[in-house]
Amino acid sequence: MTADLIYIFSWWSVLFLIGIIFLPLTTKIFANFFDRGYIFSKILGMLIVSYAVFLLGTLKILPFTQITIITVITGITILCVKVTPWSRWNLLKASWKIFLLEETLFLTALFFWAFIRGFEPSIHGLEKYMDFGFVNSILRADYFPAKDLWLSPFGINYYYFGHVVTAVLTKLSGINSVITFNLMIATLFAFTFTGAFSIGYNLIAQIKLNAKRYTPYAIIGGLLTAFLVTLAGNLHTIYAFFSSYNPDSPVPFWQLSLNLNLSGYWYPNATRFIPFTIHEFPLYSFVVSDLHGHVLDIPFVLLTIALLLNILISKSLNIFRLLLLAFLLAVMYMTNAWDGIIYAGLTGLVFLYLAYRSSNYTLYAIRYMLIIVGSILFSLPFSLNFKPFVSAIGIVRDQSPLYMLVILWGFFYFFVISFAVFIFRKVNAKRSMLYASDIFVIILMILSTLLIIIPEFFYAKDIYPAHYRANTMFKLGYQAFIMLSIATGYIIIKISNHWKLVVFAIGSIGLLLVSIYSFFAVNSYYGGLKNYQGLNGIGYLKNLYPTDYEAILWLRETVFGQPVLLEAAGDSYTDYARVSANTGLPTVIGWPVHEWLWRGTYEVAAPRIADVETIYESPDINLTKQLLKKYNRKSYL
Repeated sequence: MTADLIYIFSWWSVLFLIGIIFLPLTTKIFANFFDRGYIFSKILGMLIVSYAVFLLGTLKILPFTQITIITVITGITILCVKVTPWSRWNLLKASWKIFLLEETLFLTALFFWAFIRGFEPSIHGLEKYMDFGFVNSILRADYFPAKDLWLSPFGINYYYFGHVVTAVLTKLSGINSVITFNLMIATLFAFTFTGAFSIGYNLIAQIKLNAKRYTPYAIIGGLLTAFLVTLAGNLHTIYAFFSSYNPDSPVPFWQLSLNLNLSGYWYPNATRFIPFTIHEFPLYSFVVSDLHGHVLDIPFVLLTIALLLNILISKSLNIFRLLLLAFLLAVMYMTNAWDGIIYAGLTGLVFLYLAYRSSNYTLYAIRYMLIIVGSILFSLPFSLNFKPFVSAIGIVRDQSPLYMLVILWGFFYFFVISFAVFIFRKVNAKRSMLYASDIFVIILMILSTLLIIIPEFFYAKDIYPAHYRANTMFKLGYQAFIMLSIATGYIIIKISNHWKLVVFAIGSIGLLLVSIYSFFAVNSYYGGLKNYQGLNGIGYLKNLYPTDYEAILWLRETVFGQPVLLEAAGDSYTDYARVSANTGLPTVIGWPVHEWLWRGTYEVAAPRIADVETIYESPDINLTKQLLKKYNRKSYL
C-alpha cells in the first residue's frame, strides 16, 4: 500500500506540474468560466506535450525518449512564461479557492479509483492485452508510427494517440508501465469527474452571473453532473428487483416475477441489453478498465464540450480558438475516430446557432470549413499511416424494441421532456429570456437524440456480421450518454424549484436506479473490495503462468528495441499473445481476428497462422529456419 501511495503521488505530481505550466493559457481560453477552466489546464497540457512529442517522432526529428519529453516541456514552459503578462498571474490569485476545490476533487478521485483498481489490478481479460501491448510497443519505439505488436513488421493501424499519451506520461514519470496502466485508468476517472464538474458548475453559474448566493447551487450542479457522467448507469438496474432472465433473450421486467435479486444482478447486462449490440457508458468502462480509445478520449471530449460552451457564452471566436477547435477535433479522431466526427457535428450546431444570432451565416460557414481543414492538417501525421476500418454504410432492418430504448435512455429523457415543457412555457409566456446555458443544453439534447436514432436506421460496416451495428451503437451511444448526463445535471438544478410532487417522485426513483449501478458493478468486479492486491497489473501471472511471468520480466528488462519474438497464435480475448502484449515485442501473428478488423482483410493474418504452426511443429529443420528468416533475422522463445 505504501509503494502504491508513492506511485500515485508521483504520478499526480507530474500532472500537477503540467497543469501549472499551462494554467495561464487555459485561464485566457476560459476567461468566461467562473473556475477559469482550471482542471482543463492539465488536459490541455497533457495533450499538447504528447502531440508535440508524437509529431517530432513521426517526422524523425527527435526520438521518443524521456529527454525529448523534458525538452518539449521546458520549451513550452519558457514560452508560456514569456508571453504571460504579470496581470494574468495576479488574476490566478483571485481564483485560488475554486482552484483548490477542483484540485482536491481531482486528487481525491485519482486516489479513489486507484484504490478501487488495487482490488483487481490485473491487465488481463477483455481487450487489456491489446491496450497494454500498444502502450508497451510505443514505449519501445524510437519513432512513430509504433510497430504493431501482433503483425510484424507493420505499424499499428489503430487510433492509438491516447496510448501515446499514456506512454508519454509513463516515460515522464519514470514509473513502470505495469503500474501506469492502472494509474492511467484512475487518471481518466479523475479527469472525467472533475471535467464534468467544471462543465456542470459553469452551466449553472451562468444563470446568476452576479449572485454570490448562487455559488452553492453551482457546486451542487457540478457535483451532480460529475456523478451522472462518471458513476451512473441506466435504468436496467430495475431488473435487480425481479427474477433473472436469459441475457440472450431479454424480456420486459413486468413479465418477470417480483424478486429482490440483488446478489444475482449481472451488471454487464446493462451494456448488452439490446441483443447483438453494445451500449456502454463511462462507469462500465472504468470498472472493467480496458485502456481503450473511447475511454482515453473522454478528457479530450470534455475539453471540447467546455470550449464550445465557452465560445457560445462569450460569442467570441478568434483565430486561436479556431485553431484549438481544429486541433481538438484532430486529436479526438486520432484517439477514437468516431469522436472526431461526432464533435465536428456539435461544433457545427453551435456555429449554426451563433450564425443565427448574428445573422451572418457566411462568416460562420467559412470559420467552420477552416476548422475542418485545420483538423485534417493536424491529424495528417497520423492519417498518413492509418487506414479506416469502415468499408460502407448499411441499413438497419430490425429496430430496437421501444421498451429497451426506454430502459437505456428513459432516465435522461424524463428530464429532457420536463425541460422542454419548462422552456416552452417560459418562452410562450415571454416571462424571461433563455440563458446561454439553456441554449447549449438544448444543443446537447438535439445531438444526443440524433446519436441514439442513427443506429436504429444506419450502421458502419465492419467484419462482424452478427453484431453488425454493435460498434456504431457503441460509439454513438457512448457520447450521447456523456452529453445527456451533462444536460440532465443542469436540468435537475434548473427546474428543481418548479417540480410537482409526481415529477419529483418519478425523477427521484430514476436517479436512485441509475445511481445503484455503481454498487453492483464495483462490488462484483472487485470482489466486494475485500482483498487489496496493489497496482501491479501483471502480478496475476505469478500464479497463472509462473514461468511465463519470469520470462516476461526478463524480456522487459533485458531486450531492447523491438526484435520479433515467436509465440502461438490464438483467438481474440484469450490468453494467447500474452508475451508480446506484456513486453511490447512484436510477434508474427497475435490475435488474428483483431488484425483482420484493423486491416480490413484476413489475407494478411491467415497465412501467418499456418506458418507459426509449422515453425513450432514441423520436423523439417530447413523449413523452420526458412520461415524464421522470413519473419525476422532474430527470434526469441
